[in-house]
Amino acid sequence: MSSSLRLGPHAMTEYVWQKMQRTRHAPVSARHLSLFAAFCAALGLLPLTGCTSLNYYAQAAHGQFSLLSQSRPIDDWLSDAQTPPTLKIKLAEVRRIRAFAVGELALPDNQSYTTYAQLKRPYVLWNVIAAPALSLTPRQWCFPIAGCVNYRGYYDRQDALDYAAELQKEGYDVQVAGVPAYSTLGWFHDPVISTFIHYPDAELARLIFHELAHQKFYVKGDSEFNESFATVVESAGVARWLQIKGDDAQTKTYQEYEGRKRDFIALLLRHRAELATVYASNMSDRQKLERKAAIFDALRADYQILKQRWGGYAGYDRWFALPLSNAHLALIATYHDLEPGFQVLLQQSSGFAQFYEKVRALGALDKTARHGALRRLAEKAAANAQSTKTLAAADFDG
Repeated sequence: MSSSLRLGPHAMTEYVWQKMQRTRHAPVSARHLSLFAAFCAALGLLPLTGCTSLNYYAQAAHGQFSLLSQSRPIDDWLSDAQTPPTLKIKLAEVRRIRAFAVGELALPDNQSYTTYAQLKRPYVLWNVIAAPALSLTPRQWCFPIAGCVNYRGYYDRQDALDYAAELQKEGYDVQVAGVPAYSTLGWFHDPVISTFIHYPDAELARLIFHELAHQKFYVKGDSEFNESFATVVESAGVARWLQIKGDDAQTKTYQEYEGRKRDFIALLLRHRAELATVYASNMSDRQKLERKAAIFDALRADYQILKQRWGGYAGYDRWFALPLSNAHLALIATYHDLEPGFQVLLQQSSGFAQFYEKVRALGALDKTARHGALRRLAEKAAANAQSTKTLAAADFDG
């Protein structure tokens, strides 16, 4: 996923398999396979994840180690006369962003984003997202380390499309989304990648802050909590980063970008709510499908109106390039549903270090309790803000 969607390590079995596979083209010995199977059996994972069927894990291992094998220290790229000047400028900025993340945001000080990999593809991987034809609840895939996640990642686009086709045959709405970056949650040293290096500086900072936030704290099996937390860290981090840089033009550009993103998310959430109402109604399935088609038509039309308000900005056009479905809207709440509560929590903290302590305490609760606590924080803050607004209006009238 950033705004993209993010992908953590899918399982301990995958991690071990990746450790065994040294390069993309290295053969896997029978001994390695035996050790891998023995590890799965020792953890009782054979019936859970099908360790004897290694196709998915094999592609993950090949993809991860191919990425690592292509990574070189940023210092090497900067000292290489063959490195394009524009790339050197961006890599030097990454070093500054990385130092800021550690010094100002208390994010992990490790080797992640200290190397760079030049890939020959537009995305590092592709996520498959699926939802039933009359539901916005995404299908989940469950793994021992990451827990249950709402997507399945592939390093080869065709592999993702093939799996998506299988799901479509089962009746699912499906989306295949390109992913420019992902976090391995600290298991590996995540590199800077050509898939996002040429983003505007503020967007580049946002992505790095977000992925490092996943390394800072991650709750197994709770995508809403994890993504909303990382989204708040990225937003607050970029705001502070821009303030310290003091570049008015860059700040204005990013604020415009953020404004368009808020407009787009609001558009999606509005139509998602309409679909949710339809799916929960007593309509027949046929009527629901008809209303579904009409709502997606309205979404496309409303987007065109939004584009006009933006002066023709077409940055979200590719989202509409393929037929829309429930899968396109299934994850939108994942990144933003709990965000208001985290924002309040950060505001109530003396700094990022205390904020992370509070987040860790919430993470120790069960899922229902931690979600409830964050929603109550947001509701209380909203009520207080409304009360203050009402009092201010009364004073003005008086």
